[in-house]
Amino acid sequence: MSDTQPASPKSPQIKKESRAYFAALGKRVTQLRKSRGMTQAELARALGVSQQAVFAYEIGDRRISVLILQRLARLFRLNIDQFLGFAPEPVHKRRLSPRAMRHAERLQALSKTQQRFVVRILDVLEEQNKNRGNASRAPQARN
Repeated sequence: MSDTQPASPKSPQIKKESRAYFAALGKRVTQLRKSRGMTQAELARALGVSQQAVFAYEIGDRRISVLILQRLARLFRLNIDQFLGFAPEPVHKRRLSPRAMRHAERLQALSKTQQRFVVRILDVLEEQNKNRGNASRAPQARN
């Protein structure tokens, strides 16, 4: 191949750059997941993929589709720029009440399995409240 010919789409250089990009993106996923106290299995359930897929995303072995990227950003409550690290994450300055701090300390005293169970219960209750709020806004049928 001469120096004047463009690199083919299957060029090792492009593959290497792509691999580096997805490895860096995977590290970001790992960092966000761990900062939220989530396991790979929990993240997988939230995304609708297997735990093996999350593992492959995190080590950069699997490309993260735009659809999964959007789900990740929404899950971590970030916009795409914040998720990709192009914009700073929002800083939450709200402090916990003393009562909430006591609950957090009690939660931390539990085993990891027990903590995940409590968090799952909270997720279910939060989802029920969200659905109840949507149902109350829906037009009611009249008899």
